[in-house]
Amino acid sequence: MTRSRRHALIVAAVAAIAAFVAGCGGSSSSSSSATGSSTSAGSSTSSSSSASPITIGASLSLSGDFAADGQAFQKGYTLWAADQNKAGGLMGHPVKLDIVSDASSPAQVVTNYTKLISSDHDPLVFGPFSTLLTVPASKVVNRFGYAFVEGAGGAPAAFGNGLKNIFDVSLPVVDNLVPYAKWIASLPASERPKTAAYATSDDPFTQPQIPLAQKIMQAAGIKTVYNKVFPAEVTDYTPIATAVASSKAEAVVLGSVDVPTVSAFVHAFIQQHYNPKSFIATAGPDQGDAFLKAVGGASNAEGIMYPNGWYPGYANASSQQLVNEYVAKYGGNAAGVNADVAEAYSVGQAVAQAVAATHSLDNSKIISYLHSGVTLNTVQGPVKFNSLGENGAAAAFVFQWQKGNQVQVLPVGASGSKPATYPKPNWGS
Repeated sequence: MTRSRRHALIVAAVAAIAAFVAGCGGSSSSSSSATGSSTSAGSSTSSSSSASPITIGASLSLSGDFAADGQAFQKGYTLWAADQNKAGGLMGHPVKLDIVSDASSPAQVVTNYTKLISSDHDPLVFGPFSTLLTVPASKVVNRFGYAFVEGAGGAPAAFGNGLKNIFDVSLPVVDNLVPYAKWIASLPASERPKTAAYATSDDPFTQPQIPLAQKIMQAAGIKTVYNKVFPAEVTDYTPIATAVASSKAEAVVLGSVDVPTVSAFVHAFIQQHYNPKSFIATAGPDQGDAFLKAVGGASNAEGIMYPNGWYPGYANASSQQLVNEYVAKYGGNAAGVNADVAEAYSVGQAVAQAVAATHSLDNSKIISYLHSGVTLNTVQGPVKFNSLGENGAAAAFVFQWQKGNQVQVLPVGASGSKPATYPKPNWGS
């Protein structure tokens, strides 16, 4: 995750809804501008090679604060489209992606989805990255009556707005830290941290996660010695990290949205010779190689935890296929594949299953189907939407960096979980 901007959410006036393009839908023209591009992904099978394409629009943060995540999402969407085309596309038509950049701007994301639907006439759309952009985008897409399936807008702010068109395939963020908090609370009294520090960005993704974890840990007798919400616009985390170090808390819970935030805390902790028994960050450590480079290598990442609903070693056949395809296309290794890719790929899978089940691109039928209580299968595991559009079947895991690899450690006893390294080793060891 990357640091969000606290801009006012400017919602553009929405034009009259364009006539829905039935069957194969309309394809948008390619654009070479900085704000957009159309991409046909993968090769189609012979049955769909001569059919007109079904264009799916999406706004992604290809620049700005969320650029790393937006680019990872683009890769996930691209890999899904390639695989879908190899399988015959959608209803016998090849898939074409119409991806435009919102530059991480809430105002631009509104403009983009208005264009994708009313001007480009894309019959389907996928969601953007982050709750900050998903909230305004979902309202605009809803006005057009479109289904809005997304994978990175799981904060409470995205739901409960009276919208029936939004569906998040990933784990609701309020539950992210629950496995960690329960594990810490369950440790024997002689091993359990006696104190904890909580620091979080004032962000709709991070802030909702902290109170529940803090409540669980405090109930186990873990005293809060530091608790601070810092502005999302902060660029120098050193004073905050130094204050956490000064508290000498034995456990640190960091509400972070990106790699630079976690990296800044790690380097400040090293400078202060402060090494907590346990350190978990809500986002950043999930970014694979980018995280390792930022913190100074695997030895400094050792023992750091993060919550998520997916990791490269997830024991799911389709997930492993995705990882292999990613490495083959983009290089690197399995450990370098971050969760954004799987979240995006899962969006495509959910929509494809809805289209196949309804035999239609009619968004009203797709919305009704996704609200029917059906269980879908994705690389992140099962997806079953509740009445708000949250994935009530999503698994909540905690992962830890061990010897340069991301390892599932919680819940204890869950399939794929390995023993957690505790206490966290010293920096550089």
